[in-house]
Amino acid sequence: MGKLRENIAVRREKAILVGALFKNTCADNLAELAALAESAGAIIVDKLQQKITRIHPGTYIGSGKAEMIRQRAKKTGAEVIIFDNDLSPGQIRELEEIVQVKVIDRSELILDIFATRAKTKQAQLQVELAQLEYTYPRLTRMWSHLDTVTGAAGGPAAGAVGGIGTRGTGEKQLEIDRRIVSKKIIELKKELAEIDKRRVREIKARSGMFKICLVGYTNAGKSTLLNALTDADVYVADRLFATLDTRTRQWSLGGGSKVLLSDTVGFVRNLPHQLVASFKATLEEAINADLLLHIVDVPSSDAESQAENAKKVLDEIGCKEKNILILLNKADIVKNQAQFELLQTIHPDAISISAKTGMNLNVLKDRVLAIYAGGQVVLRVTVSAADGRLQSYLKSNAAVLQQQFTDSTVILDVKVGKNRLAELEKLKPVKIEQIS
Repeated sequence: MGKLRENIAVRREKAILVGALFKNTCADNLAELAALAESAGAIIVDKLQQKITRIHPGTYIGSGKAEMIRQRAKKTGAEVIIFDNDLSPGQIRELEEIVQVKVIDRSELILDIFATRAKTKQAQLQVELAQLEYTYPRLTRMWSHLDTVTGAAGGPAAGAVGGIGTRGTGEKQLEIDRRIVSKKIIELKKELAEIDKRRVREIKARSGMFKICLVGYTNAGKSTLLNALTDADVYVADRLFATLDTRTRQWSLGGGSKVLLSDTVGFVRNLPHQLVASFKATLEEAINADLLLHIVDVPSSDAESQAENAKKVLDEIGCKEKNILILLNKADIVKNQAQFELLQTIHPDAISISAKTGMNLNVLKDRVLAIYAGGQVVLRVTVSAADGRLQSYLKSNAAVLQQQFTDSTVILDVKVGKNRLAELEKLKPVKIEQIS
């Protein structure tokens, strides 16, 4: 059955979705799987949910249900079966033997989507690492992306892996595959570590700026909001994981106050832990942010569950204690008023907005400005005329009300947030006086 898995991509393939439900499991799980499959390019021809009390060790859902899937696949012409559950390599093999078409699980589907979306070098390396770490414990000879090694079986090809001393009985292909993958994982981690070092330096270079990060479920409207607030011109599409790469833009709050606003990769229920680990560097923007804007897709029938799943990921990457402002996005197209009112009750401090139409974005800006300021004070700061760095800092991070020039100093009256006082003192002005 190895031929079935020569390509796990599902673009333009007819697919049957399968979900095994346990007690207390959301009955609408396949709605998200359907969105994922369609985002990957699959054509959904059938859906099947099965309630189970335990996982069948061989087929996950039991041989009887597997036979039913085979019949439906034959009837619909399905080319792939997509499970909403994570399957073991043995379960995939046994299911493929029964249903006679390719079987992939939820994690493989998400990895496939990420592979098609990654555009920057960093994102591509992160996805490749996640794929290899997922694949490594599942390696068998059916994985065709690992090239056959001619020399290992005694073949004459020049430069073949193995060479002298490995001909004859040679090594098993699986052992060679595992060594190749293990070596590649090490190389990718080293390459990503170098990129991470550069990112850390970039983040440190922005330490004087107030940093805000957009987080939330995939397709909740993060990129649309980034465009609306900063004219970023980031790619936007109505599909899951439309963008994977973090983008940072300057956002002017008015009154001389400017902050950095970053977009991040979207979250999803049960995001494969390999991806969470691989994209840790991308999520550094959230980890190092001063404020998180958590965007909730209000029209979604599963909005509160999505918000909870996003919160779990944030907790997992170390953002549990962060200052978080919840934004109820797409409030202009609410379909379920009762659900919307429930969300407003659960999150009384949330702001209802529409990133697409601009609804209440002025309210958002005022709230963020208040958080950024942390309570503002008016200072008279005396700066050496030669200290261009401090003058630049004040003009970028405070509202300059008045300035006077002397032979050797510049005296500036500025309105600045209290949370900037420690940074200001570190820059060692000649003198600081609080006016009000």
